[in-house]
Amino acid sequence: MGNTVGSLTQFQKSVIIGSILGDGYLRIVPKRKNAFLEINHSFNQKDYVDWKYLVLKDVSASPPKMRRGNGHQRIAYRFYTKQSSILTAIYRRFYQNGKKTIPQNITLDPISLAVWFMDDGSKCRKSDVYLNTQKFNADEQKILIHSLRKLGLEAAINKDKIYFRLRFRKSSLPKLEKILQKNIIPSMKYKIEL
Repeated sequence: MGNTVGSLTQFQKSVIIGSILGDGYLRIVPKRKNAFLEINHSFNQKDYVDWKYLVLKDVSASPPKMRRGNGHQRIAYRFYTKQSSILTAIYRRFYQNGKKTIPQNITLDPISLAVWFMDDGSKCRKSDVYLNTQKFNADEQKILIHSLRKLGLEAAINKDKIYFRLRFRKSSLPKLEKILQKNIIPSMKYKIEL
């Protein structure tokens, strides 16, 4: 198959969707017709990157590698998938003019939510739980609130300095914890100690 991929399982698709909502990026390189996924986290999240790689191993170009940032301060750990027409279809849903966006018809499942939370979830004080969605505009955040509601979770837009993020309503925290408890890997459990 070379540098392309045939098909993805539903679990792999959910991990990819969760990653795109978080820190993952789909890219189409000039002179190539299909997209690939880049997974790039701090080296401190090595176990998490290794887990994503194991999930996507059969569609990945090579194992994760360590990489120093431009200023050599940050050490990243990353890998890329192979190119895929399936990833290109996902790219077309989630990107407009090369910019990540939220499609109107997005559907979350417990796996995509857990991956998204492992990428961008946080807690502040004992009872405030957020998804750091500052990169999305207000309309996109409303779409995300609607998609979370389909999982039985209530969230609201919360101001964070000059940006906005999603904050889960306290009434949803027990259900959120139950969903995440089943789907978060051991090294990321610290994020759900609500």
